[in-house]
Amino acid sequence: MTNSIYKVNKGINRSIEFKGLRAQYIWYMGAGIVVLMAIFALLYILGLNQYICLGIIGIAGFFLMGKIYSMSHKYGEYGLMKAAASRAVPKVVKCNSRKIFEFNKTR
Repeated sequence: MTNSIYKVNKGINRSIEFKGLRAQYIWYMGAGIVVLMAIFALLYILGLNQYICLGIIGIAGFFLMGKIYSMSHKYGEYGLMKAAASRAVPKVVKCNSRKIFEFNKTR
């Protein structure tokens, strides 16, 4: 019998990562770039100078990239979803009646 050498795939069940961005932040960056390209096209069609359009889009792209990278490092892979879910949890549950604590003794 011949010995077979199999490669071990060590990336199974791990989220994708590209240049430090993990999971959903890659999609956010892609969507942001598409929006910036649409804004550039709109400004160019409106007759704004090409270099002014490039400056506006460059500055906006720099801030977009910085914000997405900071969110990726702050929240991680699932932290942004957890932060959004924690905002949906009420701070206080008020109960003005004691009826929920009264039990029916007929059973």
